[in-house]
Amino acid sequence: MTRNFTASVWREDNWYIAQCLEIDVASQGETEEEALANLEEALELYFEPPIATLAPQIFQIQVRIDSA
Repeated sequence: MTRNFTASVWREDNWYIAQCLEIDVASQGETEEEALANLEEALELYFEPPIATLAPQIFQIQVRIDSA
């Protein structure tokens, strides 16, 4: 499956920054093309399902919250 995303690209010092506008994912590169290619890879990894090497441990924690 493929999906289209919008990217904003700008320059900071010697780097181009590419940021996805729909999802909070960004990357960088030495050129606009490299920054966009790195953003594409970062988005693919973002949507890749996690694979646990060990079964996760589940904990319940108690947090004190003072009323304002």
